[in-house]
Amino acid sequence: MKLIIQIPCKDEEEFLGVTLAALPREVEGFDAVEWLVIDDGSRDQTLAVARAGGVDHVVRLTNNKGLASAFQAGLDAALKLGADVVVNTDADNQYDARDIPTLVAPILAGNADMVVGDRQVQTIEHFSPVKKVLQRLGSYVVRRASATTVADTTSGFRAYNREAALSLQVVSRFTYTLETIIQAGKMTVAIDHVPVRTNPKLRESRLFPSMWTYIRRNGVSIFRVYSMYEPLRVFMTAAAIIGLAAAAVWGRFFYFFVQGDGSGNVQSLILGAVLFNAAMVLAAMGVLGDLLSSQRITLQRIFERVRRVELELGVPPSHYEPGSPAAEQDPTTGARAGQRGSTEERETVRT
Repeated sequence: MKLIIQIPCKDEEEFLGVTLAALPREVEGFDAVEWLVIDDGSRDQTLAVARAGGVDHVVRLTNNKGLASAFQAGLDAALKLGADVVVNTDADNQYDARDIPTLVAPILAGNADMVVGDRQVQTIEHFSPVKKVLQRLGSYVVRRASATTVADTTSGFRAYNREAALSLQVVSRFTYTLETIIQAGKMTVAIDHVPVRTNPKLRESRLFPSMWTYIRRNGVSIFRVYSMYEPLRVFMTAAAIIGLAAAAVWGRFFYFFVQGDGSGNVQSLILGAVLFNAAMVLAAMGVLGDLLSSQRITLQRIFERVRRVELELGVPPSHYEPGSPAAEQDPTTGARAGQRGSTEERETVRT
């Protein structure tokens, strides 16, 4: 069993070393624990710090693709490097690495395919009251959309087994946290969550420069992802609301018409017609979206099979570079120098 801990990074030379120093090299239940850094177009010495810190693997993106793309690139690389379980954490040392065994425990026990670390946001001192309320509201919406019980849906401290990592495909450029939960909830991926600890804040969030940005981006992400998976429900609900508004406006017109004052309220008749047309357009969008959603599910299943074929053929990871010289690896097997023999033996035992 191999565990790969992946860290998406962009310009993290100041704090990456602290994060790496806290990561474990041994976790109970795994024969090997390796580290993977995804350099998302950094312009500082992030890559040098990563190599000095002893990372085993590097995925070096040539320019900034965004957190979600970096996460997906890391997940693909981890699979091709032979990971049985992948843990994702942040480069700013937000999460306590001592909780990694707790995070992977439900997967090792066979009770979950994906585990999300619950930061217990209400106890985090540096989170403002407004942010705590918004986080709770956003998590509630995502739980409803995904039909899961995940308490902290924006937590990036997560573990995935091989099957879950194979089936997930992030579309959004901005965030993977919400989309992967909703996506997993709609698929045959068992999700669990466990309480985890956090470390003192080292820097301000780069994803959310202001509270308004936090609200806007998360709100748009939730709506976009939910609409992607439940288009008929979203657009038919909107159509029903607009349709009721049209009926109310028309009711006003007919009321005055019966009273003999219809000619003075023609504007209500026109407004009702406009609202009714809008409702019909929204309903049509829901039907079309539902048809496209079926196609997306088919494409996702094809993508998963392509991934499995690539793994069988031993296709190397994209944008892959070895980590530190002491941890240089064969990208086709994912084995570190000095460990290739043992890896081959394990593969022989498996087959």
